[in-house]
Amino acid sequence: MNVRKIIGWNLRKLRVERGLSQERLALAAEIDRSYVGRVERGSENVTIDTLDAFAAVLGVSAAELLIEPPKGARVPSPLSAGRKPKAG
Repeated sequence: MNVRKIIGWNLRKLRVERGLSQERLALAAEIDRSYVGRVERGSENVTIDTLDAFAAVLGVSAAELLIEPPKGARVPSPLSAGRKPKAG
C-alpha cells in the first residue's frame, strides 16, 4: 500500500470512529471538503501542515496517520448519509 493510500485509510478510519463527516473534519481543519475526500481516496499528495491539521482535529499524532493498516484489514465503513436528528 502506498503512503497516500495509508494516510487516506487512517484518516477515514479515525474520522468515522469519531463520528465526523468529511465536511465537519474539513471545517475544523480549515480545509476544503472535497480535498478531504481526495485524501481519503489516496489521490492527493498531503503536506505536513495538512497532515498536522487533520491529526489535531482527530486528537492523534501526525505519525498515527502514517501507520500501515494490518494485512486484511477492512476499509472503514462510511457514516450513514443525511443529517443527524435534532436532540429534544
